[in-house]
Amino acid sequence: MSGPMSPDALITHLVGASALILVAAHAGGWAARRLGQPYITGQLVAGMALGPSLLGGVAPGVYARLFPKEIDPALTGFAQFALVVFLFAVGYELDLKVLGDRARTTVTVALASFAVPMAAGTGGALLFREQLSGLGMPRDPSPAVLVFAGLALSITAVPVLTAIVRENGLAPTVPGVVAVSAAGLLDVVCWAVLAVTLLDSGDGHALTWPWRLLLAAGFVVLMLLAARPVLRRLLWRPGTSPALRSALLIGFALASAGVSHAVGLHVIFGALLAGVVTPREPDGTLDPDLLRPLNDVGSLLLPFFFVLSGRAVTLNTMGTAGWIALLAVTVLAVLTKVGSGAAAARLGGLGRQDARTVGVLLSARGLTELIALDAGLRAGLLGPGLYTVLVFMALATTLLTQPLLRLTRLPAGRERSRPPYDAGPPRHLTPGQDGTRTAPVADLS
Repeated sequence: MSGPMSPDALITHLVGASALILVAAHAGGWAARRLGQPYITGQLVAGMALGPSLLGGVAPGVYARLFPKEIDPALTGFAQFALVVFLFAVGYELDLKVLGDRARTTVTVALASFAVPMAAGTGGALLFREQLSGLGMPRDPSPAVLVFAGLALSITAVPVLTAIVRENGLAPTVPGVVAVSAAGLLDVVCWAVLAVTLLDSGDGHALTWPWRLLLAAGFVVLMLLAARPVLRRLLWRPGTSPALRSALLIGFALASAGVSHAVGLHVIFGALLAGVVTPREPDGTLDPDLLRPLNDVGSLLLPFFFVLSGRAVTLNTMGTAGWIALLAVTVLAVLTKVGSGAAAARLGGLGRQDARTVGVLLSARGLTELIALDAGLRAGLLGPGLYTVLVFMALATTLLTQPLLRLTRLPAGRERSRPPYDAGPPRHLTPGQDGTRTAPVADLS
């Protein structure tokens, strides 16, 4: 048996593995975009290819040499850092004031596209618990497990959706505006439900969940009431360097993530909350000097998270039951999301085609789904088999969004519906080079 790895060898392996991860992930993203698919899809596929199921199965010796277990903590640290920075930017951009004159339709669409998939996922997990037990779900699932199963079908990935809206020229149209606004509101609901679910997950935390809930509520109240004025006073002074402000705010996000983890929540909630309470410009717009470095750091390092997500995928646990479950879950995920979103948009006054477009757009899951699945896996709400099924479901629904959108928009040809009122695009969208409105999130599409 070989002895412990020396510090020099550890550094060599870490640097080499990091180089491979970055090159493979961004090459995969480039290839996916050339094929007309979201960038994130190629990065996730590259992450899976570097994992134990593919590379480890084809060349186990090469896999063990490229990714020795000794570097796992460092790679996990990179992944968590990237996740905190990315979600800090997402929270900073979150602005429910964009609802405006579309508030009633947007709220209806968001709630319907949450409630229907949630009910279907929870009911399906309860009804087919015997079959799903072979994939690692308990035969007698806890309420937290059932709620998480529903949540896995309810999530919409705002970055992927926004990119698809932009690339299809839908940003100034009624369905584009409604879909992006509803997805932002849906994000708030899903993160809140996930936070409560993880508190009640029974993951062996030293504190019982009522105490964790109390501490978490106190932390949220303190952040919402005190953090913004303190940050504005300290960091928005005249002459403060944008680089210093960005560095200190990333430190603030990391500290917030650490506190949320300490009270029994995942680091994602502290990162999101830190972004939400970070002050904007006096006119309510986003600070480009802050957002630009956040996006640069996130887009550079997020491949580490994709690789860790892919490495947790275990194809050998699937079997026939797993592939049948994947097909059933994917069909259910698409039908409930598209159907509920389209029906709610139709009730809100949109035409049939625009309503179907809204439903299809809300079916994209992508990165947001992977973040939630990672949190569920770490909390013990998912076994490796079911995690693998749901990761492939997220990948499949993201891949299907663009073809379904083209099919939905086909009858209209080049016609595009525009708002019948002078409401303008959502305020968190900024002008892009193509004349549409683009979200200032990291380009993960």
